[in-house]
Amino acid sequence: MGDYVDGLKFSGGSHSMMPKATIKQIIDMAHQHDVYVSTGDWAEHMISKSPSGFKEYVEECKQLGFDTIELNVGSLEIPEETFLRFVRLVKSGGLKAKPHFQVKFNESDIPKGGDRAYGAYIPPVPRSFELVEDVNLLIRRAERCLEAGADMIMIDADDVSKHADNMRADIIAKIIGRLGIEKTMFEASNQRISEWFIKQYGPKVNLFIDHSNVVDVECLRGRNLGRNLASFLGASDFLF
Repeated sequence: MGDYVDGLKFSGGSHSMMPKATIKQIIDMAHQHDVYVSTGDWAEHMISKSPSGFKEYVEECKQLGFDTIELNVGSLEIPEETFLRFVRLVKSGGLKAKPHFQVKFNESDIPKGGDRAYGAYIPPVPRSFELVEDVNLLIRRAERCLEAGADMIMIDADDVSKHADNMRADIIAKIIGRLGIEKTMFEASNQRISEWFIKQYGPKVNLFIDHSNVVDVECLRGRNLGRNLASFLGASDFLF
């Protein structure tokens, strides 16, 4: 499936558990098939070691052959100016920078379903605003990252797109409208979410998916891989 894969990501710092020779072997194999290789969330473990820990991390990634370093805004927990400096350090090191943002918002006030008698009184639950995040602020921070040289913005939209039938299309549209579809990548944790994005934004939308879903997603994009998609996914999974 190499022809349909743009990039490979070592998720969750998995490369830290592997011998360097093995990492380089995997990266070299990916490069032979024109696939770029990205780190996952691991930078936060390096900056705690020493003041120069991040710079050393960038240099090690370069030596191993990584093309892209992912920087998770949430897990790094550093001031914005420091984060932008890290983006510039990645770029000055000859690598691509991919800042990773997470969108959070309140769940619906509608009570969750459960075993209860029809018509039973359900006391209202006070709405919590702990998870409210100004999407405009997120977009502005992402724009500053792009101005600093970031190559792609990763959006962890799990709360936005956890259920495709309850997609916050307004938030997605605002992000794409400001950042551009070419500079934005969305995590799609299941098949229905991938289908929603491709239906709304076309086959060129950037999606980060599990490797096991590559064939399905490429069929959704309209590629002829010799599959009967309706029977492969099942009728209930292929509704437009």
